[in-house]
Amino acid sequence: MPILAATALAAASTIAGKLLGLAWMVWVFKPLTTLLIIAVAAARLRDGGPYARAVCAGLLLSLAGDVLLIPDGLFVAGLVAFLLAHVAYLVAFTRDCPPLARRGPFAAVAAVAAVLLTVLWPSLPAGLRVPVLAYVLMLGLMTGQALARARHLDDPHARRAGIGGVLFLCSDALLAFDRFHAPLPLAALWVLGTYYPAQMLIARSINMRAHARDTPTPPRRPD
Repeated sequence: MPILAATALAAASTIAGKLLGLAWMVWVFKPLTTLLIIAVAAARLRDGGPYARAVCAGLLLSLAGDVLLIPDGLFVAGLVAFLLAHVAYLVAFTRDCPPLARRGPFAAVAAVAAVLLTVLWPSLPAGLRVPVLAYVLMLGLMTGQALARARHLDDPHARRAGIGGVLFLCSDALLAFDRFHAPLPLAALWVLGTYYPAQMLIARSINMRAHARDTPTPPRRPD
């Protein structure tokens, strides 16, 4: 699909801009990549039902977070935007799957989050500890629900969202480790190289037949 190739090219340009220190490339291609992913989801919006609307809301909030994280000094604002994006994704993932439908994924994600916080906590600035804690909690809930939903529904669309949630967790863990613990070599490659596939998988997890399932069938008139 041309839009997938365009998204991959824009993502590669964003990573190159970060690695080469070319701010103009980041300003141009970072939002463009997310806009292309939004276009993938928007093409499925009409037939995707409430799930699609929640996913699109999460992508739009992610776009805001992407832009806010480009300049220095807006980290907390970007963090809030992505926290709200995870709230939107969590709403999507509970549309057709009860919360905690499978407890195993939540336990696994909680263990990963606990390790991440243990590593980061000593080096976190005092003013960021509460925002980061709230963010990790919401990220963990989103990822756990995405995985629980994938096991509960056991269909390709749900599995895409589950893998997307895991990649999002990996991306944010790498970003936090690089920012607050120790610099990672080629950090942009690892952080964005997991972030963009995560968002694309979530965008492509929209089932265009979902609206037909969610819409009640009107009663038949008696002949």
